[in-house]
Amino acid sequence: MQQSTNHRRSNRRRLAAVTGSILAAALSLPGGAAAASPDSAPVTAASLGLMQGFPPPADKRVTRDNFMEYPYSRWAFQHIRELQPTRDIFRGEGSVAPLAPRPVDLDTLKFDVPGDRQLDLKTWLAESVTDAFLVLHRGELVYERYFNGMARTSQHQMFSATKSFVGMLVLCLIEEGAIDPGKTLQDYIPELKGSGFGDATVQQVLNMTTSLAFNEDYTDPEADVWKYGYVFGIATPPAGYTGASSIYEFLPALGPAERAHGEAFLYATPNTDVLGWLSSRVTGKSVSRQLQERVWQQLGVERDGYMWLNELGEEMAGGGLNITAADAARFGQMILHKGQYNGRQILPEAVARRILQAGNPEPFNRYYNDIWYEQIGYAYHDQWWTFNNPHKAVSAIGVHGQFIYIDPVAEMVIVKQSSHPEAESMANEVDGPLIWQAIAEHLMGQP
Repeated sequence: MQQSTNHRRSNRRRLAAVTGSILAAALSLPGGAAAASPDSAPVTAASLGLMQGFPPPADKRVTRDNFMEYPYSRWAFQHIRELQPTRDIFRGEGSVAPLAPRPVDLDTLKFDVPGDRQLDLKTWLAESVTDAFLVLHRGELVYERYFNGMARTSQHQMFSATKSFVGMLVLCLIEEGAIDPGKTLQDYIPELKGSGFGDATVQQVLNMTTSLAFNEDYTDPEADVWKYGYVFGIATPPAGYTGASSIYEFLPALGPAERAHGEAFLYATPNTDVLGWLSSRVTGKSVSRQLQERVWQQLGVERDGYMWLNELGEEMAGGGLNITAADAARFGQMILHKGQYNGRQILPEAVARRILQAGNPEPFNRYYNDIWYEQIGYAYHDQWWTFNNPHKAVSAIGVHGQFIYIDPVAEMVIVKQSSHPEAESMANEVDGPLIWQAIAEHLMGQP
């Protein structure tokens, strides 16, 4: 396993959610222009002329074949539903819960990051190829910035941050007694009997400690994750491909690995798709419908969300959610406020408290012993990450720089939406958490 203090590269693709790094490091621009490096001011979709004109020139078009390539992704991550089938998550008819502004000057802060570097927030936002960045402190909006054509109303692809929403739904069903976390998946979904999931418990799937034969290495053209990508239109299958076209065919076909369930954390996106299947089997409702009824129509959000589908109308529970940054902040604030928001108890308090727990670090780096697992990450539970900082902040995380970061000590929520060329970048995954802890400490010192 290759390790680096400058940038981590590993075969497991720790944060790779569904889309992972498929061609994400491609840095050639339309028309042959040189790409901006991640540590310089990033190009924008508008400055490149992407999808401008009727029709756009051929070399400026974002399509299903190039939308995961940088810089085409700078446009695509705000326009997924123009490229893939989707399903609405309706906000309902209720009024919008306002985000009370209380601006705080964070632009002048200086942050120490690895490599003996010091940088300000503006520089870091550019280096990490940010599209939206919001900070809530004690429920008030203290900082809000948009880039690359984004606005308060823009919906953005969340990738693996979706997993935390699905985990929340399953925790609610556990709290309500509809799911027993100690039962096996095959108890609820007989179709999984004999698969790598069959005899795993619900809790082991939630914690991603399943023994699953699944290769999420995007550098391996034969890896299972490519076949997963074929199911959801992320990649085009080769000629003659005869594998699964449905997620309900794909998941039962995954076999067990040569280790015991519960032994150690091992990141694999299909765990979340199984949880989506489980919650839908128990409730009789899609993941998007559950989110709509349980959260979106209660939260006072500004816009509908939507879920990425495949051609069969099946939802990508492992990474298909698209929402605005402001609505992601409302969701994070609701978790921080023990399930309360918009004058309502939206989630059971026990569920929100459980999400905010740091979790058990013991299985977290039993297989993974690189710098991130030893110094940045701390634990993973219930489809949520915990950072190894003094506040043990928890976060939903998605590739290419998507975060809903919740600091229960500082009473702070940070939302970051990005279109970074790299699925896993030093700027987002290492510098980001260090900067957010510094922001938390600064805000705690404010009157």
